[in-house]
Amino acid sequence: MTLSKAKSSNRIRNSKEDRIFLIILYALCALCVVAIVYPLIFVVSASFSSPVDVFNGKVWLLPVNVSLEAYKQVFRNQDIWIGYRNTMVYTIIGTFVSIFFTLSAAYPMSRKKMYGRAGIMFFFTFTMFFKGGLIPTYLVVKNMGLYNNLAVMVLVGSVSVYNIIVARTFMQNTIADELYEAADMDGCGDIMVFFKIVLPLSAPILAVLVLFYAVGYWNNYFTGLIYLSDRNRYPLQLFLREILLINMSDNMVEAMEMDLDKQLVQEGIKYAVVVVSSVPMLILYPFLQRFFVKGVMIGAIKG
Repeated sequence: MTLSKAKSSNRIRNSKEDRIFLIILYALCALCVVAIVYPLIFVVSASFSSPVDVFNGKVWLLPVNVSLEAYKQVFRNQDIWIGYRNTMVYTIIGTFVSIFFTLSAAYPMSRKKMYGRAGIMFFFTFTMFFKGGLIPTYLVVKNMGLYNNLAVMVLVGSVSVYNIIVARTFMQNTIADELYEAADMDGCGDIMVFFKIVLPLSAPILAVLVLFYAVGYWNNYFTGLIYLSDRNRYPLQLFLREILLINMSDNMVEAMEMDLDKQLVQEGIKYAVVVVSSVPMLILYPFLQRFFVKGVMIGAIKG
């Protein structure tokens, strides 16, 4: 009887409609993988190819006439090293500050005993839909003395309400109320509970938040573009932006008048800089990926 039920179940699962659906699903997944992976492979291949072949469009998948000239030019550029140093500082300090603020807000929002948490959460959520705007924010930053200050790269946009909601939901769904009750009976205050119980149990969501914030700080160029005027404080992405926009000359007319050799070198540099600027995040991800899926799946449930 059990065997017949199993065979019937297999026939249902392997019906013609299911097979068609799976074929379509796998085809779409394959297209998505190609659409994501191919540009990455092309950028890496172009960065290791001869600038002449890249400029002439001969590079499609694998490197052509392997050359390290683009990387040599990148590492000779002092602006790249300045940008790397600044971005590393902004990312490390900014991620730490963002994690501190996010967890400090998420923990009390996850406690049922906190009075008025629904109202406070409403004001948090309100800022996701209605913002002050660029000009008022600029005026606030300037009046606080943060313009052209290193702190502006860390403090402006340091907290994401979405990440607060994710962290709060993770704490609500993962940490049992009985643990809080046991801690209260042992005489633990909220600060001790936070550091002794909540933080150790929040490793998955902590890894997710570190990755989210680190990538955000690493790729952030708009804050520096608006609030920084000193090139020695520029993040790496601003220098990358200049290179990608052919901003080595004063304007596009002069760029078009550059001799062919400079254009060829610049063509290779564009791809090399993209690779060089992406390496730290690619190194960081393998260390956090084992927590990533668990943290996102649990923390993303908004119920």
